[in-house]
Amino acid sequence: MSSIRPWRNIERRKSRQIMVGKVPVGGDAPITVQTMTNTPTSDAKATIDQIRRCEDAGADLIRVSCPDVESTAAFREIARAATVPLIADIHFHYKRALEAADAGAACLRINPGNIGSDDRVAEVVRAAKANGCAIRIGVNAGSLERDLLEKYGEPCPEALVESALDHIKLLQDHDFHEYKVAVKASDVFLAVAAYQGLADAVDCPLHLGITEAGGLIGGTVKSALGIGNMLWAGIGDTLRVSLSAEPEEEVRVGFEILKALGLRTRGVRVVSCPSCARQGFDVIRTVEALEKRLQHIKTPISLSVLGCVVNGPGEARETDIGLTGGGNGKHMVYLSGVTDHHVQSDQMLDHIVSLVEAKASEIESQMTDASPLTQAAE
Repeated sequence: MSSIRPWRNIERRKSRQIMVGKVPVGGDAPITVQTMTNTPTSDAKATIDQIRRCEDAGADLIRVSCPDVESTAAFREIARAATVPLIADIHFHYKRALEAADAGAACLRINPGNIGSDDRVAEVVRAAKANGCAIRIGVNAGSLERDLLEKYGEPCPEALVESALDHIKLLQDHDFHEYKVAVKASDVFLAVAAYQGLADAVDCPLHLGITEAGGLIGGTVKSALGIGNMLWAGIGDTLRVSLSAEPEEEVRVGFEILKALGLRTRGVRVVSCPSCARQGFDVIRTVEALEKRLQHIKTPISLSVLGCVVNGPGEARETDIGLTGGGNGKHMVYLSGVTDHHVQSDQMLDHIVSLVEAKASEIESQMTDASPLTQAAE
């Protein structure tokens, strides 16, 4: 069936599907959002507390670094407490991978070529198979193999793809196929070109990311450009937004990127104006307050917040709930695109929050009453 808005269509690259714990990655599964803890993994309580915050923000998968024996010893307790699958981040020591697999990791982030002999790779593969672990190959422009740097002279798309293919072959030689791959770079152009090349070369799921993207604002912009570019082209099955910010912020930004492209719909999608002298209320402060107070909403809802009647009514017609600024502290509220009632400035925030919560409950009730065949996947 043809779409009535073909300019919105995104045709996803066809990849085979793997399981990371209970979460499918690739194929026709929803694109998953990941983050990574930054607490000392050996401190199980602190790590579990951070994982809880990431779970509340909507993380589908969470990565935990395991650099030493103390970390893998704590990993078992952490994995038992988590409600989403955990990925153990391993770099050089193959024994950490064996320990993490036995301790409950759903996936091992490891580059097979970095852990030594073929016998060690074989041990890691056996542990992964025995424990039902997937493997994520993580190629990074900042840590390319010396021979590839000598061959190409610098990190380039061809070097990243060749590194990924070399690591893939090591797993395939041991008849292991439950893997996904990333070819990350902090340079947007390099990362996008590498992923485009890899997408043409393999059929496995791809993990997207612009590595070391920066702080909350700069990193969000770089990630939206790079990850958004690839998603728009249909490339990508799971993603992490790498920010110098709290991990739950990475999750929120990841979902915002997916929401902007219509690929996931979790939570409130806010349409708001930058404000000007025409505004009937302080739009910037109002949107800040609403975004904070509505973080607990998981149901997909659209909310427009416009300061005046120039674009307010038009935007409100396209959203579930709309607010348009008026004079004398009296503002118009729209429900399902239709003008419904007025609200005073001093009651506005509480009123809009209650409307969104009521709408979320209504939608959730309808989804519960619907048959499984008619429920749309988030």
